[in-house]
Amino acid sequence: MYSKMFSYLRLQSYTFFCIYPKKVVLLHVFMKKYLPYITITTAMLIWSVSGAVVKIGLQTFTPLTLIVIRFTMAFLVMLAVGLLFRNNPLLGLQRVKKKDLPLFIAGGIFQPCLYYLVETYTYQQLSSPTVAEALMSTSPLLAPIFAAVFLREKVTLNQILGIVVSSAGMLLLILAGSESFDIGHPIGVLLAFVAVCVAIMYSVMIRRIPAHYNSMTVVFYTQGMALLFFYPLWAIFDLPTMSWQFGAELGHSLLAAGYLAVFATVGGFIMFCYTLRQLGLTRANIFNNIRPLFTALFMMFIYSEQLPLVKWVGMVLVIIGLFVCQRQTHN
Repeated sequence: MYSKMFSYLRLQSYTFFCIYPKKVVLLHVFMKKYLPYITITTAMLIWSVSGAVVKIGLQTFTPLTLIVIRFTMAFLVMLAVGLLFRNNPLLGLQRVKKKDLPLFIAGGIFQPCLYYLVETYTYQQLSSPTVAEALMSTSPLLAPIFAAVFLREKVTLNQILGIVVSSAGMLLLILAGSESFDIGHPIGVLLAFVAVCVAIMYSVMIRRIPAHYNSMTVVFYTQGMALLFFYPLWAIFDLPTMSWQFGAELGHSLLAAGYLAVFATVGGFIMFCYTLRQLGLTRANIFNNIRPLFTALFMMFIYSEQLPLVKWVGMVLVIIGLFVCQRQTHN
């Protein structure tokens, strides 16, 4: 049935191209040029509200249990979609060659395995979530170094300038209005640095995976490797003491896990993977700076929180930095 449907859609597309060739060409050029920016912005919007959704999930589940439920749901969703659209070049799951398997394994180990573990201990060691968020949002500053060393990507002056300006705006968004900036234990600072490096190394592994694998395949296998790591930990630490009471709170937590699985894990990671492979490590990672911007706007529109002038200045700097970083220098 689905093969007939895709054949019909291809026929309709061909008919549309024959009737409106110029419009099709313009649409293709527009999508090729701007689709990476649309997808990465959507991914950051989804991830910016995921923190509030995680709190709902933690009302019933422990952090490890929530991670296992979230990634199990995501794995099953991707498996179903991949098998259902197996002949689709964008959504179908592809067979991984043995020589490429280490890259998929390394990607799954770096994120979510190591990243989530290091992130959890970072928040425990640091004195406040604001400090932790500020330290762990410095990945755009380190991304050019990793891009140059591991991927041989050229880093331009525009990219460096844009990263500095955007990161300054991001820090204003995070730190403005905070009552104190007591860093806390030095181990927490070290763990935050490790978490940033782990997240960037995940991006490096994704960039090194051959381009003929679609984003669905990349995310499916890396998340599958992560589940092989999380399941034993969950069976040892959480399963023996697990007891849930059925009710509204459990239902809300399951809905939160479903949102995290479908939107934050499947949708967010696939869109980030696509953009990363299109724009490169440095230009893609700078979009992490707009997550505090979306969070601030979310608090303003949903909870009617008044934003001080310094946060509006931070938003402007983030946006200016993004445009400067994406600007290509032509010789």
